[in-house]
Amino acid sequence: MNDNENYQALAARLDSFPQRFPSTASGVEFKLLAQLFTASEAGLAAKLSLAYTPLDESVTKSGISKSDVRSHIKSMAGKGLINIKHGDKGLSVRLLPFIVGFYENQVSRMDETFANLFEEYYREANHDLLSVTPQFHRIIPVNETVNDKVEILPEDNVIELLSAKSAWGVMDCICRKQKALIGEGCDHPVRVCLVLSETPNAFEGIGGIEALGLDGALDVLDQAAAAGLVHTVSNNKGDISYVCNCCTCSCGILRGIAEAHIANVVARSAYLAQVSDDICTGCGICEGLCQFDAITILDVSNIDPDCCVGCGVCVRACPEDAISLSMRLSEEILPVPNSFEDWLEEREKARSNY
Repeated sequence: MNDNENYQALAARLDSFPQRFPSTASGVEFKLLAQLFTASEAGLAAKLSLAYTPLDESVTKSGISKSDVRSHIKSMAGKGLINIKHGDKGLSVRLLPFIVGFYENQVSRMDETFANLFEEYYREANHDLLSVTPQFHRIIPVNETVNDKVEILPEDNVIELLSAKSAWGVMDCICRKQKALIGEGCDHPVRVCLVLSETPNAFEGIGGIEALGLDGALDVLDQAAAAGLVHTVSNNKGDISYVCNCCTCSCGILRGIAEAHIANVVARSAYLAQVSDDICTGCGICEGLCQFDAITILDVSNIDPDCCVGCGVCVRACPEDAISLSMRLSEEILPVPNSFEDWLEEREKARSNY
């Protein structure tokens, strides 16, 4: 295949994954891929799977020499485009999806050219990329904002999620970095994306990541909440490996609300903000901070339950302690896939009906 065919094959391969990589009328996705993969790497990557595949099998499929395959694998792994692992049967490799996947690994390599290409692609493809359920991310509330009479569900307890890990790190938010590079940056803090691992010292010496202890990770959460950012994690109960702190002005997922008009672009939490009318002074602080247009002031704060995602940002900001999060009715609570594998299966089924 020639170079263009290699990129076309890779784009098609990525779009075959449950996460999607939608095509565009302009074909900007091929330019985007060319920023990350050489043409030869793209040709090899197009033959890789989302699941780990033995290297020998990849060599057979590629039609190129084992030494060239190893060279490409090493290069792509170094760029965060694929994962490799060693097992009883030797080296295995897998291609990462675009989002959430190898795009987020490019935070240290993001430059103005890449940022502009991503923006062009995002504006053309965001509806197809973000409309399929289950959603990429789900909201988890700021812990202290949940009514003290309500038991926080285990999958929603961000403190417990972090405490169960053995390594923590913080890195720049690629979304805010990308928007800043195209001259549309927001005022929210950049270095607030948390990565988590069950392997002790997993982030020591990793470029672009500052290793933290548990207390440091909790401090980042607190800083993010104070800045009005929304905690989001992967939309499954187990094996949470990151906590994003998002805003509708820069986050590639939450921007889908305003730019693609996708009301359910993120899975809401199991909670709903409620106002104590006898305490609320109608100061409007919560209305100004709500990123989902869920609050209006009519003498006191009024919550639109259809727009509220249960993030708790308004609760933390209220100077009168007039707002709290309460559990939604059981029939209003969105089911959360038990594992990432379950999420993939549900996503694949949903795509077939899309």
